[in-house]
Amino acid sequence: MNATTVTPISECFIKPKHIVEEARQPYYLAPWDLVMLSVQYIQKGLLFAKPPQTENQQGFKIMDFLEDLKQSLSLTLVHFYPLAGRLATSKSENPPSYVVFVDCNNSPGARFTYATVDLTTSDVLSPTYVPLVVQSFFDHDRALNHDGHTKSLLTIQVTELTDGIFVGCSINHSIVDGSSFWHFFNMWSEIFQGKGDDVSISRPPVLNRWFPDGHGPVLSLPFTHHDQFVSPFEAPLLKERMFHFSSESVARLKEKANAEFNTSKISSFQSLSALVWRCITRARNLPLDQVTCCRLATNNRSRLNPPLSPDYFGNSIQALKAGVSTAGELLEQNLGWAAWQLHLGVVSHSDEKAREFLNLWLKSPFIYQIGKLFDPHSVMIGSSPRFNKYGNEFGLGKALALRSGYAHKFSGKASAYPGHEGGGSIELEICLSPDEMTALESDKEFMDVVSPSDKELMSG
Repeated sequence: MNATTVTPISECFIKPKHIVEEARQPYYLAPWDLVMLSVQYIQKGLLFAKPPQTENQQGFKIMDFLEDLKQSLSLTLVHFYPLAGRLATSKSENPPSYVVFVDCNNSPGARFTYATVDLTTSDVLSPTYVPLVVQSFFDHDRALNHDGHTKSLLTIQVTELTDGIFVGCSINHSIVDGSSFWHFFNMWSEIFQGKGDDVSISRPPVLNRWFPDGHGPVLSLPFTHHDQFVSPFEAPLLKERMFHFSSESVARLKEKANAEFNTSKISSFQSLSALVWRCITRARNLPLDQVTCCRLATNNRSRLNPPLSPDYFGNSIQALKAGVSTAGELLEQNLGWAAWQLHLGVVSHSDEKAREFLNLWLKSPFIYQIGKLFDPHSVMIGSSPRFNKYGNEFGLGKALALRSGYAHKFSGKASAYPGHEGGGSIELEICLSPDEMTALESDKEFMDVVSPSDKELMSG
């Protein structure tokens, strides 16, 4: 496929249909939000087939579709009004203070862009590796969350293909984590399908930020200028590929892991994560004494005591170092042993552990740096197959596929999505260096679990 350019056609800004009183006040960020200021926006989107044209009907009209998206987005932002704001920083020298918050008043709103590209849906979906052009389906390429001072906190980019529509959503990661990202997307889809001016939704977000007792809502960072904590991140040369695991394959893997460790407690996701950890470690051909770990993006909402609402809007996640081993031990032991390490890491992550992180942060605040967060010998598994991703419909039926942008990609990063057919199937978006990807594709333990269609793609 030749390199094809995405052509911008139009852009505008969308404000909430009406302003709620709370939006007139500064919207302060919690520790789990502030720590994200130097990482990148969350960029996820859905590819839809364009409705077929019929002889008797006028058929699909892109301009009407865009207007419907804009109207429903304006209604959705009534509930999710921080997404229409901008970041702001309040500084003072005496006493010293550096406070980053969301200003919902002085902002043009969320950004909405329309672009076209001379590609078919097959051009996007049929190559073995995700084409680089997909990164152009999203706004805020390479932007850091701190850039939300001057850039929109939310952009919807609609890219029209010859036979499809890609709806790409970029949201500032200091405002949302994966749970909140998909909560917003789900509610926008719900309002779109409801048509009209009704702004009621089935799951209103809980917008009040959660702070540990005795802290917040105003938290001062120990800086005088953003240069002290903001550092750009450029991903190395990577190959990105979607691997599909059928529900039957995942069930067999879970059964194998539990049988090998003589337990019934290991979950499907822990089994699959352990497989990825082992096989990527093998593909890297690491020294036997090299320490490697498997990190899992872990939702803290249900782990806090008392728990946060599942609809808590904001960040409530940690990159949990669930399993740690030398490469030699990880590969010498079986899948069940590796999965059990991850199981222990997950079940031991309690209210106490979550608060321990927060207490350390409150004593000495820091900002994550992507380049320093993850070492080249480890694996990080983000996102979740539990999020409702394929339930988002905008009058175009079920999406053909889900894809992501440039953000947060490095060797050993995997993102977990529900499989298109549902039922417990899982898709993993895996990023590796070209040599490591070639080695993974030759790994029998790994490819035996991948669905047959993926293997046919490799041989074809």
